[in-house]
Amino acid sequence: MPKRINKAIELLEQDQTIYYTGGHTGADLTYEAGKAMAKTRADYINVGMEHGAFDLAGLDNFMRGLVDGGPTNSGHRTPGVIVEMPVDGSSADVIWANAWQFRQVLARGVHGILLCHAESPEAVKAFVEACRYPFQTIGVDSQLNVGRRGSAGQGSAAPIWGVSVDEYLEKADPWPLNPIGELMLGLKIENRRALANVEMTIRVPGIAFAEWGPGDMGMSFGYRNTPRPFPPEMIEARNRVFAACKAAGVAFLEGATPETVGERIDEGVRIMGAGQGGELAAAGRTYSGRTMPV
Repeated sequence: MPKRINKAIELLEQDQTIYYTGGHTGADLTYEAGKAMAKTRADYINVGMEHGAFDLAGLDNFMRGLVDGGPTNSGHRTPGVIVEMPVDGSSADVIWANAWQFRQVLARGVHGILLCHAESPEAVKAFVEACRYPFQTIGVDSQLNVGRRGSAGQGSAAPIWGVSVDEYLEKADPWPLNPIGELMLGLKIENRRALANVEMTIRVPGIAFAEWGPGDMGMSFGYRNTPRPFPPEMIEARNRVFAACKAAGVAFLEGATPETVGERIDEGVRIMGAGQGGELAAAGRTYSGRTMPV
């Protein structure tokens, strides 16, 4: 039986690498698509709303489809769902002006949010606070202010998680800040402004994972298209973000191939794409001796 609502968190607690599916330029957000993806072999689904349509009604239908098509083969009610948001983390003011986006997405019953262009600790602090209820007090006063998520969305989110409203309110808090929290909040450190602050930004309480975003990082260094192999300044940027994640105990997300997945796991990468047809995930799970059904 699953120990948690969020399959991805359950695996990360076991120091297992997790694998996601879903692109960064939108998704087929329908009830039928959700039902079809309920048995995905990925550990979570990335819903790309940064460049894809900000389709809240579609997301609502998709989540209901996941529930009706489930449970997963691991026994979880749904795969994890993490939404890549359109708002940039360029400043705290920008976050507060767009905090309605977080409320709306969380009320659909998703399991996490990915903030793009996370440029400063002040912006990330506002992001975490916008996703927390005011009665959740872990970290408040020492490093965070009181949460700003309002009441009402729990009524639509709790049935997706398959719990009572009271249990949802208890568990809808960022992990690992809250050990029983079921929400994963992530960051993209994907431009030179974000890179300059990464060591402070990544230490804001409430962040579970981060990535370095080579496409946008390359553009910030002046490249029209992502150069391959990466030039020295981009390798240095990647290594700096990875080192900051390691120092803060934050999971690092990065791509790999079936041939390099073992090397990435040994290096400490803990989140990867599943690969075409899931072959990368299959190779990685075999390498790490994972036992949870997929």
